[in-house]
Amino acid sequence: MVSYNDTGDRNGSEVGAVSELVGIARFKFHEGNVDEFKRLSAQALEIVRTKDTGTLQYDIYFNDDQSECIVIERYRDSEALIEHAEHLGDLMEAIPAKGSVTGELLGEPSPELRANLPDNGVVALFTPSQSM
Repeated sequence: MVSYNDTGDRNGSEVGAVSELVGIARFKFHEGNVDEFKRLSAQALEIVRTKDTGTLQYDIYFNDDQSECIVIERYRDSEALIEHAEHLGDLMEAIPAKGSVTGELLGEPSPELRANLPDNGVVALFTPSQSM
């Protein structure tokens, strides 16, 4: 993460060697697929709890009629997100197949992670501009 002074100018120094990443995924479910999404996401959460070493947050929020949800994910760094994707394996395809998905990744991904971000518009990357 880049440090900024109180006038918004870049200080030119890095704030630590680790860059935390935040992911926001938005799902709109296809008719009749919410229960299957819940089943698959419960499997994903169990994998996160038991195998991931750098996942800091993995929360799922539903709207009132459960036609949409938002998943908030936080990772210690790019390696943690890569590890998470490896652990989820086939679920990374099965879960999005239950509806339409868009997502954002916030932070400074490593060159390796950046090279592996989907080119299909599902993930938009936002890099730091100002922070506290």
